[in-house]
Amino acid sequence: MPFKPSTNATPAQAQPLYVQADSLKGRGSGWAIAHRYQNELREQYDDGWGSLVQEAGEEHLPPSTQIIEERAKSIISSNQSPDISFDTSINPYRGCEHGCIYCFARPTHSYLNLSPGIDFETKIIAKVNAAERLRASFASPSYQPRSLCIGTATDAYQPVERKLGITRALIEVLAEHGHPFSMVTKSSGIERDLDLIAPMAARNLASVYLSVTTLDPALARILEPRAAAPHRRLRTIETLAQAGVPVGVSVSPLIPFLNEPELERILEAAAAAGARAAFSIPLRLPWEVNPLFQDWLQRHYPDRAARVMARLREMRGGRDNDPRFGSRMSGEGLWAQLIAQRLKKASQRFGLTRERVVLDLSQFRRPTAMPAGGGRQGELF
Repeated sequence: MPFKPSTNATPAQAQPLYVQADSLKGRGSGWAIAHRYQNELREQYDDGWGSLVQEAGEEHLPPSTQIIEERAKSIISSNQSPDISFDTSINPYRGCEHGCIYCFARPTHSYLNLSPGIDFETKIIAKVNAAERLRASFASPSYQPRSLCIGTATDAYQPVERKLGITRALIEVLAEHGHPFSMVTKSSGIERDLDLIAPMAARNLASVYLSVTTLDPALARILEPRAAAPHRRLRTIETLAQAGVPVGVSVSPLIPFLNEPELERILEAAAAAGARAAFSIPLRLPWEVNPLFQDWLQRHYPDRAARVMARLREMRGGRDNDPRFGSRMSGEGLWAQLIAQRLKKASQRFGLTRERVVLDLSQFRRPTAMPAGGGRQGELF
C-alpha cells in the first residue's frame, strides 16, 4: 500500500503516489515518489488477465546507478540564507548515490523532472566541465573571493567521483589560484586528494567536516546505505588531522530516539580521532523528504515512529517541517534548547570548538589573461 503522509502534509505531498512495494537493499528508498511539479500519476490497473498477480510474482532487479553528464553554464552558487556560514558553494554532482534517506537535497531532483526518491540516488548528474567553469569564474574581473563550501547539496566524494574525478579537478583549480574552501563529506574518498588538500591547509586555505551521524553500523546501513561505515569515517578524521588539515565533525541530522542518544558518544569519538570542531542540525523534512522519511521510519522502526514524529513536531512549531530562517537549522522549544545545551557542554568537555575555521581570502590570484597573440599577458617571450 502506498504510504499516506500525515494530515499536516502539504497538498503536493498528500496526492496519490507510486510506491515500490519493498525496500531495496543498498538503497535509502525504493519509492519512485511523485515530485511536486508532476502532473501525471501512475496507478496499477488489473486488465482482467491476471497481470497484477503475474507482476507480483516476477523478480525485479534493483535499479543500477545511471550517470548523466551535464555541461554546466556556471558552477558557483551564492548563498541567500542567513542560517548558513558560507557565502558561496559548489556542487559537482546533482543527486547522491549514498542514498541517505534524510537528505534535505532530495527535492532538488524535482527540478529535473525526476523523483526525489529512488531517482535521486540512482540518476546522478555529473557536471563534467565544473573545473573549466570555475576557472572561467575566477577569470572574471568582477569576481571577488568569498567563503566557499564544496558539497552542500550532494557529497562531492560519492562513489562516482572515483571514476570521474570532478571534485579533484576543482580542488586543483582552487590550489592553483590560492582560493580557500571548506568541505562537508561522509566519504573516506577525500583521503585520495590529501596531496592537494594538506598543502592548502598548511596555508590556511582548506578545512573539512566529516559527517558522522551514528556509531551503530546497523543503523548506518539503512540510514545511509552507500556511505562509508562509521568506523571508517572516524579513521578519515584521524588521517586528515595527522596530515595537518583542520577537521571537524557534523552530527547531522540529529533524529530524536534514533541517533540523538548517541550525540555525546559521537563527539567523544570524533575528538579522540582528531576533530577540532563540531556542529549539529536537527532533522529537517522539506517537501518530498517528509513522506519519504516517514515511510522509511514505518518500515524500519514502527515501534517508535509516532514518538519520533511527535518530538520533531514539538520542535517545529507543531508542523513536520519549519522552513523559516532563524529556526529551521536549530528548531525551537524545550527539546531544541536541550539539544543545544548538550552539544555545547559535550563540545567543551571534549575540546571541540563551535567556531568554524576562518580561512585566508587574501591569497587568491586571478588567472592571467591570455592575449590573442599567445603567451601570457606581461610576458615578452
